[in-house]
Amino acid sequence: MSTLKFKLTLPSKRSEHSIGYRDGLFLIGSCFSENMGSKLNTHLFKVFENPHGILFNPISVAQSLSDCINKKQYTKADLFELNEVWNSWQHHTRFSGITANEAVEKINESITKGHTFLKTADHIVITLGSAWLYKLNSHSPHTAGQVVANNHKAPATWFDKELMKPGALTILLKKMVEEVLQFNPHLQIIFTISPVRHLREGLVENNRSKAVLIQAVHEIVDGAENIAYFPSYEYVIDDLRDYRFYAEDLVHPNYAASNYVWEKWVETYMNEETQSIMKQVAELQLAMQHKPFFAGSQQHRAFLENCIIKTERLLSLYPYLPLNDQVQFFKQEFGK
Repeated sequence: MSTLKFKLTLPSKRSEHSIGYRDGLFLIGSCFSENMGSKLNTHLFKVFENPHGILFNPISVAQSLSDCINKKQYTKADLFELNEVWNSWQHHTRFSGITANEAVEKINESITKGHTFLKTADHIVITLGSAWLYKLNSHSPHTAGQVVANNHKAPATWFDKELMKPGALTILLKKMVEEVLQFNPHLQIIFTISPVRHLREGLVENNRSKAVLIQAVHEIVDGAENIAYFPSYEYVIDDLRDYRFYAEDLVHPNYAASNYVWEKWVETYMNEETQSIMKQVAELQLAMQHKPFFAGSQQHRAFLENCIIKTERLLSLYPYLPLNDQVQFFKQEFGK
């Protein structure tokens, strides 16, 4: 008798290009990329995220990478003031400032760091969120036709909405990939599509947008040795395929869904040795958050001593791991 199947499962496929603790990972794109970046940071990988902040559309992603590659330095002339705050149309609101100097300083510092990190990075993960573009129009006091990364709560009448054509997006992505690889030829590029639904556009419009992104990305990936596609979108939409894996807004994947995609990521890109290190690092990170009932007790001191031994043993085997802060923390707690 055949077993009934109640869901489809998308199996992970081990990549030929594994990711280890010696590698630098440059992440750029939607809020889903920051979710993955948070998990990588928790496991103490070398990560740099979103030099322009969270970005959804491909044009803004390409602009951000170009700014980092060329080490563009913004000035007050590149900003605009709205609601007593200075903003950049190319940046997320977290780079805005009460003064133009404050905003420019944050923007240029991030671009400089991004330039340095990208130059020696081993992998770049590009997460595209939406093919819908918002362009400034003649009703705005700024340059009409400019694609914005963030609307900064400007009046809706300032913008026109437009869906990118698959052909135009493919050309954009090809040019972006060429520019990135010219800057850092040994980069491994990973594209992924965000499973976050853009309900502001509507369900039909969201699906049209995702279809454009998927089509263009696969045209770039097919046949390329140093470009891959990680199916985070398919893991959530087709594998999990249930609203119980979304937050209450029914837009963002919840904790369980994010963990599921993370597990698939680990299976795809981390070999057994790296996974073993990750498990030990996670245990030490959890131990740092431990709140003892009786600090200074023999039991607590034995716990700290064991943590010190584990951390130093891990460092002796893998001296490139960033565990000095952990060693110092456990020793400081032990000495109290």
